[in-house]
Amino acid sequence: METCGRGCVPAVRFCQRLNRLKTLDDDLMVTSMKRCLTMVDLALLGVGGMVGSGLYVLTGTVAKDTAGPAVVLSFLIAGIASLMAALCYAEFGARVPRTGSAYMFTYVSCGEIWAFLIGWNVVLEYMIGGAAVARAWSGYLDSMFNHTIQNYTENHIMKWNVPYIAHYPDLLAAGILVVATIFITFGVRVSSWLNHIFSAVSLVVILFILVFGFVLADPVNWSQKEGGFAPFGVNGVMAGTATCFYAFVGFDVIAASSEEAKNPQRAIPMATAISLCMAATAYILVSTVLTLMVPWHSLDPNSALSDAFFRRGYSWAGYIVAVGSICAMNTVLLSNLFSLPRIVYAMAEDGLFFSFFAKVNPVTKVPVNAILVFGLLMAVMALIFDLEALVQFLSIGTLLAYTFVAASVIVLRFQPEKEKTSSKANSTMSPNSNPEPSPEVSESQTIAQDSGELKEYESFSDKLQLVEMQKTRERSAPGVLKARWEPYLGRLLGDFEPGEVVAFSVLAVMVSSVSLCAVFVFGSNQLQLPTWSFALLIVVFGSTFLLCLVIIYAHEPHVNTKTFQVPLVPFIPAASILMNVFLMLKLSPMTWIRFTVWVAAGLLVYFGYGIWHSKEGLRELQPKDMAARYVVLPSGSLVETVQSVQPNGQRDNSTLHTTPSPSAEEQQAKR
Repeated sequence: METCGRGCVPAVRFCQRLNRLKTLDDDLMVTSMKRCLTMVDLALLGVGGMVGSGLYVLTGTVAKDTAGPAVVLSFLIAGIASLMAALCYAEFGARVPRTGSAYMFTYVSCGEIWAFLIGWNVVLEYMIGGAAVARAWSGYLDSMFNHTIQNYTENHIMKWNVPYIAHYPDLLAAGILVVATIFITFGVRVSSWLNHIFSAVSLVVILFILVFGFVLADPVNWSQKEGGFAPFGVNGVMAGTATCFYAFVGFDVIAASSEEAKNPQRAIPMATAISLCMAATAYILVSTVLTLMVPWHSLDPNSALSDAFFRRGYSWAGYIVAVGSICAMNTVLLSNLFSLPRIVYAMAEDGLFFSFFAKVNPVTKVPVNAILVFGLLMAVMALIFDLEALVQFLSIGTLLAYTFVAASVIVLRFQPEKEKTSSKANSTMSPNSNPEPSPEVSESQTIAQDSGELKEYESFSDKLQLVEMQKTRERSAPGVLKARWEPYLGRLLGDFEPGEVVAFSVLAVMVSSVSLCAVFVFGSNQLQLPTWSFALLIVVFGSTFLLCLVIIYAHEPHVNTKTFQVPLVPFIPAASILMNVFLMLKLSPMTWIRFTVWVAAGLLVYFGYGIWHSKEGLRELQPKDMAARYVVLPSGSLVETVQSVQPNGQRDNSTLHTTPSPSAEEQQAKR
């Protein structure tokens, strides 16, 4: 057993390295970037990121090939799922106002390797999003000139016949990305004002589409004569929902911009809610107008709205729509090029990605290296790949990020506060100080009872009179079992550390979600399960899912009145996890193959570079002095802690080596 224990130590340490959490600075408002974005700026960034090619292109594509007029329901379901995810992003953006979006949120709650994989996939998400929008922008402009650009490129430059690759190189799409990249390097204010201009034009055009479109609406186009409202059934609606998620990925640009917001605690939640509501309303109403103007099966996937007005005899309206669509797509391009370098910068700043991308221009206060490199990579993708392949691959990365952010919200909500010591006690410590304290300072080093922090004592006798009071306070600490649940779950769960049961329950929620959704998606067709087996698996996995939520709810949450918090935790984040997993399983097998290849490439980068240059790992290797203290545990017992002390006299509470001392009850029994 002893040999086995020694042999397992390297594996345990390796797992600890993979799951180490990010240490946040004391003052999260301090940054090398420029805090200049208001709530209006952030809201328009969110609207600009969501209302683009999804409105002018995906509405026609999904309606014709996947859902029919029921694309309205696809956008509605996608909007609801995105709202639950947006609430989670809003809480994190207000609580941790640092750039990095889902990557940063996962790093502070789940662990390093999970954060890297999320950041790696978010980078691909933004690259694909920008490339897809550039392809849509090019297609719309080309359609206004009767596809002259496409015909010239195929006949005089190059034409490909390769699966999953565009039929011709889209030089126009690559060119617009290069131009947009140059503008982004000028700074956040230039990017914000460009986004304001394009967003204003786009919103005016959307109002025109809704008013004039409802005038031309014909209810016959939803009748059985044209195939009915949902010609592809429920499966078509859900498959369309997975694709429609592309329309709402832009709201996370708000969280990615939190390090440049003036008042992120207030601006991030408000901007997220306003932008998502505006975008969802626009998508639902425009898709309703589009499918009522012309039959769904006759839509042009490349330019559905413009073509619909042309076919109704209003060619001038088609040109207005085309101008508005180009402006809207410009906002999405700016949004993607604005967010992508900041994710890369956050990963490089933490040491998980190449340090070349962590440099911020001293004049413009933006990561110019990351902007230029990834802007050019995005242009190459737009040059080669077609729109459909890009959009299908985009959804899986977005859904995975939503899932981890929702899980992170639950974990942090029930995670106990990090233990702190008094500043006065710290000031008395020095690297060469005598570990035996003087009686005069023992009282000054005792933490105030109502400060909400860990009590510390220099002698064992000081602690005896306050044990019962300390135990009462610990019962209401975050992550411990609620008092009213102790008679039912106390014997089973009472001995775990605060937050430990919740962490395991969140993992069980994710596993049961995958199992439950797999039965729903594959049980009847691919697996061909009999009815009794199908029902039994649904009951087992569904009961496990609900039981885990009850166990999480039975613990004390962390209440923070200073920043926005998601309501009804853990139920709203868990519903977000369940819906995201279901939509991921509805995607095509080829999408999963591409995703697996990309994750494998990310693991090579992490184990080849990130794990060795991680700043959290380097912080663990710093030399530290040690000092002993008595600390009251939640159980009421006393332990002698050996705490590391930095050379400047500030103690680091991240590493504790404890030697148990007798509890108060044991001392009383001995007496």
